[in-house]
Amino acid sequence: MKIVSKFLLLSMIVTGMFYTSSCSQGNKSSNTGWKYNDHKWGGFEKHKFKEQETGPGLIFVEGGTFTMGSSETDLTYDHNNFKRRISVSSFYMDQTEVTNFNYLEYLHWIMLLNTDNPIIYKKSLPDTLVWRDKLSYNEPYVLYYLRHPAYRDYPVVGVSWVQAAEYCKWRTDRVNEMIMVREGLIKLEIQKQTGDNNFNTEAYLLGLYQPDIKKELKDFSPGGKGRQVRMEDGILLPSYRLPTEAEWEYAASGFKSAGYNENVDVKRIYPWNGLTMRRSDTEKARGKMYANYTRGRGDGAGIAGNLNDAALYTYRVKDKKFLPNDYGLYHMAGNVSEWTNDIYRPLSLEDMTGFNPYRGNSYKKYKADADGYLSEKDSLGRMIYIDVTEEDNAKRRNYKRADNIGFKDELQYTDIEQKYEYGASTLIDNAARVYKGGSWADRAYWMSPGNRRFLDQEQSTATIGFRCVVDRVGDMTSKGK
Repeated sequence: MKIVSKFLLLSMIVTGMFYTSSCSQGNKSSNTGWKYNDHKWGGFEKHKFKEQETGPGLIFVEGGTFTMGSSETDLTYDHNNFKRRISVSSFYMDQTEVTNFNYLEYLHWIMLLNTDNPIIYKKSLPDTLVWRDKLSYNEPYVLYYLRHPAYRDYPVVGVSWVQAAEYCKWRTDRVNEMIMVREGLIKLEIQKQTGDNNFNTEAYLLGLYQPDIKKELKDFSPGGKGRQVRMEDGILLPSYRLPTEAEWEYAASGFKSAGYNENVDVKRIYPWNGLTMRRSDTEKARGKMYANYTRGRGDGAGIAGNLNDAALYTYRVKDKKFLPNDYGLYHMAGNVSEWTNDIYRPLSLEDMTGFNPYRGNSYKKYKADADGYLSEKDSLGRMIYIDVTEEDNAKRRNYKRADNIGFKDELQYTDIEQKYEYGASTLIDNAARVYKGGSWADRAYWMSPGNRRFLDQEQSTATIGFRCVVDRVGDMTSKGK
């Protein structure tokens, strides 16, 4: 932390923002003329805003408009990736895929916080048996890939969409707890956290989790002395989550430096310029591959003595052998495909809106008791959600129902519903999640960011990994701090 004049600068991040806390800012309301941060004037607080902080492991991706959809020939004839111009908000994305070591850290915490409930740990384990192939010898990967240090910087696989989403929730709470400790606001008392009694961001903000306080923030309200952190203070980052399909495709396309006078006059096929798989950016790298993929039947790495990508299967998530794209993101093509947050529909690009398109909205509210008090948490200390009701939304115009996953799949003007019926006429249902990008096992076709596939959210493979994103709040542009 820095000392500015004689005031202590607190790096506060709720929703990831910096602010300066000071009793003598002397700001006045342009609305009423009353003073801020003064108990004599009611104690309403206003803090200096600088910029959202970049969370651990993240890269800032400035949003904008682009043409979503495949720029490749539709070889599968699925007709599920028509071109459409859309816009996405700015966001932060993991620079690399989540690694085996990252995931082992998660498993360590799951065991640490749930010593009395081993089922939670078991449900969090990746399926290492995804490496088995009836006509291939892959037992070394079954036995060693997840836990051996030789693979610690390789992308974790065998993780279902559900497991990846749970990882994001855990990461949110651990990062926010770290911030609170870093700022000297709470004590680091890990041994006291177990079961539902552990730091959870939402439960803390709602007053349903009480950590060991090291220092309280000054309460400017009349008669106030100290208080815990509030959303308005800027102490906690937004939630880590899986990227939407639009966010992932936008980030993978990497048009950061390709614009001219608000125009992008070239549609990239891959996350790099040009039409080939081989690099020509430097003389030393000339002829090397841009990505880790399968070049042809039985050729996944090249010839001994001059291995092209040196990766028969996966490869390290961050290595000079493979260049990051214009946003600084590694392996947005090749290595492993990646989960997105979207429910799959063949006509998603035709159905959805032009701003932050996403299919998967299911609106919830906190579960409350008969008197309306929020008090219920699950076995992990997280708030319990239930669906909103049409009665709750009787006067709303933008939505009525909780579940909007199948919106436009149903005939809104009759009582007859047209739904995807898994196993009867389709393999699609509301548990089918989109995954994007090519993997070590794929040909170059799937490395085009616009191409899309889907898999049941409970299933996993040896070719699918994931990375997390965090929302950008406030300005779409960043000063780079």
